[in-house]
Amino acid sequence: MMRGAQFGLDWARDGRRRNGVVNLNEEKIARGLGWFSIGLGLAEIAAPRTLAKLIGVRGDHNGLLRMLGMREIASGVGILAERRPAGPLAAWMWSRVGGDAIDLAMLGAALRSRKSGQGRVVAATAAVAGVTALDLICSLQLSRRDGATKNGGAIRVAQAKTINRSPEELYRFWRDFQNLPRFMKHLESVQATGDRRSHWVAKAPAGTKVEWDAEITEDRPNELIAWRSLKGADVENIGSVRFERAPGGRGAVVKVNMLYRPPAGKLGAVVAKLFGEDPEWRIKDDLRRFKQVMEVGEIITTKGQPAGRDSSVSWRYDRTEEI
Repeated sequence: MMRGAQFGLDWARDGRRRNGVVNLNEEKIARGLGWFSIGLGLAEIAAPRTLAKLIGVRGDHNGLLRMLGMREIASGVGILAERRPAGPLAAWMWSRVGGDAIDLAMLGAALRSRKSGQGRVVAATAAVAGVTALDLICSLQLSRRDGATKNGGAIRVAQAKTINRSPEELYRFWRDFQNLPRFMKHLESVQATGDRRSHWVAKAPAGTKVEWDAEITEDRPNELIAWRSLKGADVENIGSVRFERAPGGRGAVVKVNMLYRPPAGKLGAVVAKLFGEDPEWRIKDDLRRFKQVMEVGEIITTKGQPAGRDSSVSWRYDRTEEI
C-alpha cells in the first residue's frame, strides 16, 4: 500500500512537469490499478487477520475485509475486461474511487479507536490516500476524454518510437518545422511565420488542402516541443513531442501526444480521410519514417522495383500510403 501511495505521488510530480499536453496514458495506468485491485482483494479475502494486523486495525473485522476484498476484485476484473476507452473504463475507475472512500472511512474509525496501532493506521491511511489521489486523477482524465469525444469528436493520439540518434539531433531536426513534410506524408509544407508561430498546409484527398496556423506553447531544447493551433484553423489541434534518452545509451525515445478536433460538414469528412480510419496508425507510420530519415538518411521503399511493393516492407504500412 505504501508503494501505491509513492507511485501516486511520483505520477503527480511528473504530471506537473509536463506542461502543454500532459503525457499520460490513462488506460495503461487504469490497467495497472486493475491488477492492484485484484491483488489487494485476494489478500483481503485469503488473509483478513494478517492484513488487519499489518495496518494496525484490531478486533474482528474478517467479514468486513472479505466484503471489501470482493469489491476490489470486482472492480479490478471490470477494469481489465473493459476494452473500450474513456467512458466505460472511467465508470469502473470511479467505482474504485468509491471503494477508496469506504477504506478511508474505515481507517478514520480505526484512528479514533484506542485499540488500534496508531502508527500503522496512520501509515496505511497515507498509503490509501495516495492511491485514492491516483484513482481520482485517472478517473477525471478518462471522463474528460469521454466528454471531449462526445462533444465535438476530439480524438487523442499517442505514439512512441526509439531512434538510434541523440535527443539533441532529433530535437534540432524536428524543431526546424520545414523538415516535417520529409516524413509526414500528409503535410505539404510548414513555414515559419515568426519565432514561435508557423503556417501548416496538409494534403487531402481529391487534390484538396487544409491549412492552419500554430504556435509553440513550450520549447525546452533537446527535450520537449509543445504546440497548439490558432483561432480559425481548419483542424483544431494541440500536441507535444518529447525526446528522452533511451536506456543503455541506445539513442532516444520520441513520444508524440496529440489531440485534434475534426471540423463538421464536408471539411470534416476530408480531414477524416486525411488522417485515415486509424489516427494512431498514421502517427505510428510517421514516426517509422522519421526513424528511417534520421538513421538512414532517406525513406526506405521498394517502389519501382520489378518485384517490389508499392511502398514499404509490410501490408500494414502499405495501407497508409493509399490516402
